[in-house]
Amino acid sequence: MKTTTWTRRGLIAAAAIATLGAMAGPARAGDLEVLHWWTSGGEAKAISGLKDVMQAKGHHWKDFAVAGGAGDAAMTVLKSRAISGNAPTAAQIKGPLLQDWAAEGMLANIDDVAKAERWDELLLPVISNIVKYQGHYIAVPVNVHRVNWLWINPEVMKKAGVKPPATWDEFFTAADALKKAGVTPLAHGGQSWQDFTTFETVVLGTGGPEFYRKALVQLDPASLKSPTMEKSLTTFRRLKAYTDRNAPGRDWNLATAMVMKGEAAMQIMGDWAKGEFLAAGKVAGKDFLCVPAPGTAKGYTFNVDSFAMFKVKGAANQQAQRDMASAILSPAVQESFNLEKGSIPVRKGVNLAKYDDCAKASAADFAEAGKAGTLLPSIAHGMAVKAAAEGAMKDVVSQFWNSESITPAQAMDRLVAASRTQ
Repeated sequence: MKTTTWTRRGLIAAAAIATLGAMAGPARAGDLEVLHWWTSGGEAKAISGLKDVMQAKGHHWKDFAVAGGAGDAAMTVLKSRAISGNAPTAAQIKGPLLQDWAAEGMLANIDDVAKAERWDELLLPVISNIVKYQGHYIAVPVNVHRVNWLWINPEVMKKAGVKPPATWDEFFTAADALKKAGVTPLAHGGQSWQDFTTFETVVLGTGGPEFYRKALVQLDPASLKSPTMEKSLTTFRRLKAYTDRNAPGRDWNLATAMVMKGEAAMQIMGDWAKGEFLAAGKVAGKDFLCVPAPGTAKGYTFNVDSFAMFKVKGAANQQAQRDMASAILSPAVQESFNLEKGSIPVRKGVNLAKYDDCAKASAADFAEAGKAGTLLPSIAHGMAVKAAAEGAMKDVVSQFWNSESITPAQAMDRLVAASRTQ
């Protein structure tokens, strides 16, 4: 099975390269220095495929990878490079942070590519608005990740006699049974972004999409300091008892590996986790299950990765940049990249025949949430609010997670204060 899977993926990647190589025609080689933080198994394979496509077009790709699941380390390096006047060609930046970089006058206008390839027609407005500044495209979206997933090892659950939980009450009942069976119920990595990923998922599952929007997107003080938020914080804190003592500092992919190996039963994480399962030759629906986290079936928290294009000198380098923007949204790369990454295509109309059941479910839920108005930007992953407020709120949540002495009432007061951070 594993050999067949890799053979199929190799053929897909080769087809993507051949298709885009034929489209490219003769061109002067340009330099592409690309900053990103995709260093784990599935992520590395996904970005490697894009690198192959660009090299097939004749351009020189310099991979600038900075490890760190949330991209905090990468952003620190990027700021240093930009301040010194040595910004890369493209950098993985997303959400409101794109607006900050564009306001500094550092990003290139790529409207020519967008208009030629009809991006306004290919992208949902909720996506295209993220990668525009004052009506102009300054970045290209790569994918859509659903954040509010619960990843499950079905064999471990079966042995403990429990089923995938649909509510938080069901989750705690199952977790007690798993704990009694000697299995860690919830794989977790004690890093601030992972804490907040879990927290925002609990908020959605407890309060529903509209409450999530008011509290974690609009930062409404009344919602941040409400009985629903108190219940969310209480539920969030209960989860810690079902994690293991080695969780602090653990990287997310190592937590995913715990579920793969049967050391843990479940993990709350975005669907980049699926890329790890697939990279290990695991099969969706057999070796692992994906279900919306408890109580969140009617909401869809999203994380859209995108590459911001920095202003570069030289006609060849500028052409390489345009070629990269064009390639990213091409059907061939959208298919091959997202098959490896675990995400779904960001552009409309990509054939999902080669995708697994998790991806097909994600795509269907994404479309339905778009119609229902329940597509929600993930605050944990830089999609919802300004970086300063996000960082301050992450600190509050991690402090609450790690200190029993902080009461929910105190945490709510601190969240309100943190939300006002400029």
